Amino acid sequence: MTVSREDELFEIDMELLKLLDERIQKGAIARHDVDEAAYIQKLTSIYDGAAPGELVEKLIQSLFNESGKGRDHGAERRMLYSRESKRSDTIVEVNGHEIGGPGTVNIFGPCAVESYRQTAEVAAMLKEKGLGIIRGGAYKPRTSPYDFQGLGEEGLRILSRIREEYGLAVISEITAPGHVELARPHLDIFQIGARNMQNFELLKAVGRSQTPVLLKRGLSATVEEFLYAAEYILAEGNPRVILCERGIRTYEKSTRNTLDISAVPLLKQATHLPVMVDVTHSTGRKEIMAECAKAALAAGADGIMAEVHPEPDAALSDSKQQMSFTEFEDFYTNLP
Repeated sequence: MTVSREDELFEIDMELLKLLDERIQKGAIARHDVDEAAYIQKLTSIYDGAAPGELVEKLIQSLFNESGKGRDHGAERRMLYSRESKRSDTIVEVNGHEIGGPGTVNIFGPCAVESYRQTAEVAAMLKEKGLGIIRGGAYKPRTSPYDFQGLGEEGLRILSRIREEYGLAVISEITAPGHVELARPHLDIFQIGARNMQNFELLKAVGRSQTPVLLKRGLSATVEEFLYAAEYILAEGNPRVILCERGIRTYEKSTRNTLDISAVPLLKQATHLPVMVDVTHSTGRKEIMAECAKAALAAGADGIMAEVHPEPDAALSDSKQQMSFTEFEDFYTNLP
């Protein structure tokens, strides 16, 4: 059978369109890492084909534009966090627990890892209740440089020992891209704290790992900004992202922050990612944490985060808002 010139041209153009689709998708992922002008100049200086240089330059420029490079097209793109991108709920499996699944998965533990003994006491209590994940800060970004900043690598080693001895998954905050490889052997979940929600290099670094990431909403971040921060992680190839509402800063002073309950259903409608609520940092008041936790779960949250310490009065950070074991018992037994 003779193939016509039109058929040959059609076959070439179909292959070209496939390559264009791949180029636009790859460009969207790499758009923040490429110097557009330098890239085009390098490409046109090397290219020695039949197409005029001006045409090549316009073509590559248009591909960058379609990838979202050089103009604010974020809202028009099909974002990876969106329900349009993925209809079914994302479930992040950690240590046999499914965050985002049909059940509720809660995360409790001390604000900071202060010692092995202190962390082990909390781990034993959580293990006895059948809970599977413990939180504890090894790196503590604090408002004042004179406040306790965490134990760093020693804290990570303590958490690793806790995981081995008590069979609990561990989550802790990392604060710099260099912490990813350092912390990976010790942690089951990376936490990105509120102050680092828009630390884009850190978001990219955890995105290049396959370790689950719990991303906290920034102090004054809009829901849209929160979702775009999650997109940075997803765009680097890590789909295991958990969102955490932890209160935002408003003019109200009766609580540490203002718990934005409305963010929970808004996020659940906008994204397939799991949503948790931190009632400790959002309220800072132990006497209302149980009620706020109930409200969060009623609004659709996939789980609750809260802080508990063997001796809150002696805690090196957030002493007033951490629950004692007795307070935690009352809190936990009243959760739905």
